[in-house]
Amino acid sequence: MSAKPPAAAAPAKEPAKSKLVLIGAIVVVLIVLAAAAFLFLNSRNHEGDEEHASAPPAVVVPTFLPLENMVVNLADPGGDRFVQIGITLELLDDKTAGMVKQYLPSIRSGVLLLVSQRSSEELLAREGKEKLAADIREEVSRPLGLSGATSARKQADEESADEEERPRRRQQQQNAVRRVLFSSFIIQ
Repeated sequence: MSAKPPAAAAPAKEPAKSKLVLIGAIVVVLIVLAAAAFLFLNSRNHEGDEEHASAPPAVVVPTFLPLENMVVNLADPGGDRFVQIGITLELLDDKTAGMVKQYLPSIRSGVLLLVSQRSSEELLAREGKEKLAADIREEVSRPLGLSGATSARKQADEESADEEERPRRRQQQQNAVRRVLFSSFIIQ
């Protein structure tokens, strides 16, 4: 008789053990499913962020404004040298082009005065042309109330500014006149 009760007790423990294993397996499957759902939803949220972050910034197409060719006497000894110069301004947008057109007589006068102060020797060198372009950019920006090139004092102030103020100052100093391009440059 003692042999039968232990044999009967063994089969009763097996269903309890298999139920425990089954419950454990279900819990593990539920945890895996919950983790997978969390990762899936989290990755979908970040995909939207990445699309916005990795999307290239809107390309701003510059506006080009050609000025009429100018003929200017140069500051050479004897005063017999002159330059014929064609200038095209690369501007930020059409709004800036409209502003430049409003001030065009003043801008042309300023450019003529700038060029007339240069010598042919100075303008024949690449550095002289680049300096003239920077000065013309400043001259075009002046009537518009914009700052073209930064002066040495402004650069020193910017270097001494703390890190938080630098981006704000650069935005304020952004110039709507991007570049001055020469379409013709003849010295005689």
